[in-house]
Amino acid sequence: MEPITLSVRLDDLDSNGHVRGPAYLVYADHARWLTAAAAGVGPAVLSARGVGPVNLETTIRHLAELRADDQVTITSAYEWGEGKTSRVVQWLHRRDGVAVAEVSSVCGLLDLTERRLVPDPAGFWREHATRPELLGLA
Repeated sequence: MEPITLSVRLDDLDSNGHVRGPAYLVYADHARWLTAAAAGVGPAVLSARGVGPVNLETTIRHLAELRADDQVTITSAYEWGEGKTSRVVQWLHRRDGVAVAEVSSVCGLLDLTERRLVPDPAGFWREHATRPELLGLA
Protein backbone atom coordinates (compact mmCIF):
# COMPACT_ATOMS: atom_id res chain seq x y z
CA MET A 1 0.00 0.00 0.00
CA GLU A 2 1.09 3.59 -0.45
CA PRO A 3 2.95 5.08 2.53
CA ILE A 4 1.39 8.00 4.42
CA THR A 5 3.65 10.67 5.96
CA LEU A 6 2.55 12.81 8.92
CA SER A 7 4.30 15.44 11.01
CA VAL A 8 4.63 15.02 14.76
CA ARG A 9 2.63 17.71 16.55
CA LEU A 10 3.72 19.24 19.83
CA ASP A 11 0.57 18.01 21.56
CA ASP A 12 1.59 14.44 20.61
CA LEU A 13 4.52 14.64 23.06
CA ASP A 14 4.71 13.46 26.65
CA SER A 15 6.72 15.10 29.45
CA ASN A 16 9.85 13.21 28.30
CA GLY A 17 9.73 14.90 24.89
CA HIS A 18 8.82 11.85 22.85
CA VAL A 19 5.56 10.83 21.22
CA ARG A 20 3.12 9.35 23.71
CA GLY A 21 1.53 5.96 23.06
CA PRO A 22 -2.00 7.11 22.14
CA ALA A 23 -0.58 9.32 19.37
CA TYR A 24 0.77 6.21 17.61
CA LEU A 25 -2.79 4.87 17.54
CA VAL A 26 -4.02 8.15 16.06
CA TYR A 27 -1.32 8.03 13.36
CA ALA A 28 -2.21 4.43 12.48
CA ASP A 29 -5.95 5.12 12.44
CA HIS A 30 -5.50 8.26 10.34
CA ALA A 31 -3.39 6.33 7.82
CA ARG A 32 -6.11 3.64 7.55
CA TRP A 33 -8.78 6.30 6.89
CA LEU A 34 -6.62 8.02 4.27
CA THR A 35 -6.01 4.67 2.58
CA ALA A 36 -9.72 3.78 2.61
CA ALA A 37 -10.58 7.16 1.08
CA ALA A 38 -7.86 6.79 -1.57
CA ALA A 39 -9.32 3.36 -2.36
CA GLY A 40 -12.70 5.03 -2.95
CA VAL A 41 -14.41 3.96 0.27
CA GLY A 42 -14.46 7.05 2.45
CA PRO A 43 -16.78 7.84 5.35
CA ALA A 44 -19.65 8.96 3.08
CA VAL A 45 -19.66 5.65 1.17
CA LEU A 46 -19.55 3.65 4.39
CA SER A 47 -22.34 5.71 5.95
CA ALA A 48 -24.52 5.39 2.84
CA ARG A 49 -24.10 1.58 3.03
CA GLY A 50 -24.91 1.55 6.76
CA VAL A 51 -21.57 0.17 7.90
CA GLY A 52 -18.54 1.40 9.80
CA PRO A 53 -15.08 -0.02 10.49
CA VAL A 54 -14.29 -1.08 14.06
CA ASN A 55 -11.07 -1.96 15.84
CA LEU A 56 -11.44 -5.05 17.98
CA GLU A 57 -7.84 -5.37 19.17
CA THR A 58 -4.77 -3.20 18.75
CA THR A 59 -1.17 -3.82 19.80
CA ILE A 60 1.70 -1.34 19.63
CA ARG A 61 5.32 -2.46 19.66
CA HIS A 62 7.52 0.54 20.43
CA LEU A 63 10.91 0.18 18.75
CA ALA A 64 12.58 3.62 18.92
CA GLU A 65 11.83 7.19 19.95
CA LEU A 66 9.80 9.56 17.85
CA ARG A 67 10.26 13.19 18.91
CA ALA A 68 9.26 16.77 18.15
CA ASP A 69 10.00 17.94 14.60
CA ASP A 70 10.07 14.34 13.34
CA GLN A 71 7.95 13.11 10.51
CA VAL A 72 6.55 9.61 10.58
CA THR A 73 5.83 7.47 7.54
CA ILE A 74 3.21 4.77 7.94
CA THR A 75 3.09 1.71 5.70
CA SER A 76 0.10 -0.63 6.00
CA ALA A 77 -0.40 -4.26 5.05
CA TYR A 78 -3.91 -5.71 5.04
CA GLU A 79 -4.44 -9.41 5.77
CA TRP A 80 -7.81 -10.81 4.74
CA GLY A 81 -9.14 -14.18 5.83
CA GLU A 82 -12.41 -16.03 5.45
CA GLY A 83 -14.07 -14.76 8.64
CA LYS A 84 -15.63 -11.56 9.89
CA THR A 85 -12.32 -9.92 10.79
CA SER A 86 -9.13 -8.83 9.11
CA ARG A 87 -5.74 -7.73 10.37
CA VAL A 88 -3.87 -4.56 9.49
CA VAL A 89 -0.17 -4.39 10.33
CA GLN A 90 1.34 -0.93 10.14
CA TRP A 91 4.99 0.05 10.37
CA LEU A 92 5.95 3.54 11.44
CA HIS A 93 9.35 4.94 10.44
CA ARG A 94 11.13 8.22 11.09
CA ARG A 95 12.38 10.19 8.09
CA ASP A 96 15.88 8.71 8.72
CA GLY A 97 14.38 5.28 8.04
CA VAL A 98 14.51 4.02 11.64
CA ALA A 99 11.48 1.90 12.58
CA VAL A 100 9.77 3.49 15.60
CA ALA A 101 6.75 1.24 16.03
CA GLU A 102 4.63 -1.57 14.69
CA VAL A 103 0.86 -1.31 15.16
CA SER A 104 -1.21 -4.43 14.60
CA SER A 105 -5.02 -4.24 14.61
CA VAL A 106 -7.80 -6.78 14.29
CA CYS A 107 -10.64 -5.04 12.48
CA GLY A 108 -14.20 -5.70 11.47
CA LEU A 109 -16.94 -3.95 9.57
CA LEU A 110 -20.00 -3.23 11.70
CA ASP A 111 -23.52 -3.29 10.24
CA LEU A 112 -24.85 -0.17 11.97
CA THR A 113 -28.48 -1.35 11.91
CA GLU A 114 -27.98 -4.94 13.05
CA ARG A 115 -25.02 -4.04 15.34
CA ARG A 116 -23.21 -7.16 14.12
CA LEU A 117 -20.07 -7.66 12.11
CA VAL A 118 -20.51 -7.98 8.34
CA PRO A 119 -19.85 -11.67 7.49
CA ASP A 120 -17.59 -10.95 4.48
CA PRO A 121 -15.75 -7.65 5.02
CA ALA A 122 -13.26 -8.36 2.22
CA GLY A 123 -16.16 -8.81 -0.19
CA PHE A 124 -17.68 -5.51 0.89
CA TRP A 125 -14.44 -3.58 0.47
CA ARG A 126 -13.71 -5.28 -2.87
CA GLU A 127 -17.21 -4.48 -4.17
CA HIS A 128 -17.15 -0.81 -3.19
CA ALA A 129 -13.51 0.18 -3.67
CA THR A 130 -12.42 1.84 -6.88
CA ARG A 131 -8.80 0.91 -6.04
CA PRO A 132 -9.04 -2.34 -4.03
CA GLU A 133 -5.30 -2.94 -4.42
CA LEU A 134 -4.71 -0.20 -1.84
CA LEU A 135 -6.50 -2.43 0.66
CA GLY A 136 -4.60 -5.56 -0.32
CA LEU A 137 -7.55 -6.85 -2.36
CA ALA A 138 -6.18 -6.83 -5.91
